Amino acid sequence: MKTEILKDNNTTGFNDLLLGNADFLKPFAVNLTRDSEAADDLYQETLYKALVNKEKYRTGTNIRAWLYTIMRNIFINDYRRNARQRTIFDNTPEDFLINLRQVSIPNQAESNLHIKEIRKAIEHLPEIFRNPFLLYFDGYKYQEIAEILHEPLGTIKSRIHFARKLLKEQISRG
Repeated sequence: MKTEILKDNNTTGFNDLLLGNADFLKPFAVNLTRDSEAADDLYQETLYKALVNKEKYRTGTNIRAWLYTIMRNIFINDYRRNARQRTIFDNTPEDFLINLRQVSIPNQAESNLHIKEIRKAIEHLPEIFRNPFLLYFDGYKYQEIAEILHEPLGTIKSRIHFARKLLKEQISRG
């Protein structure tokens, strides 16, 4: 496990740090895309974005978490872009746009109420459970959360478990 700290922002040091931690991205890319070719593309795009944005990397930051965040954001943006591209043109004189996947109109008000209820429940969690849960929810692995919060791995797993349990209780009561 290579989580060195970059002492200066020289290019060689950053490149070494990046390449020393890049292999952990491949399984994450496969997990996100469920396709080996798409995973390779996502992996390469992530490394490219990291190199282009190396000045945004702060010394002492967990490089793996930083890279995972870049990869997750690229994946989400590509997913949204692809969803928009599934819209086609109708050949009528007015050229209406038709979304191929939209069968019914979702009830945004009801969805927003559920989201607000969940957010409120998360806000009411004790801080000791809320912080690890939010990191886990953001896609960090247990080991990364333990490193970020400087806590033992078992403690982090336990706190996330109890956070889920408390959220389930709060939401089912509401």
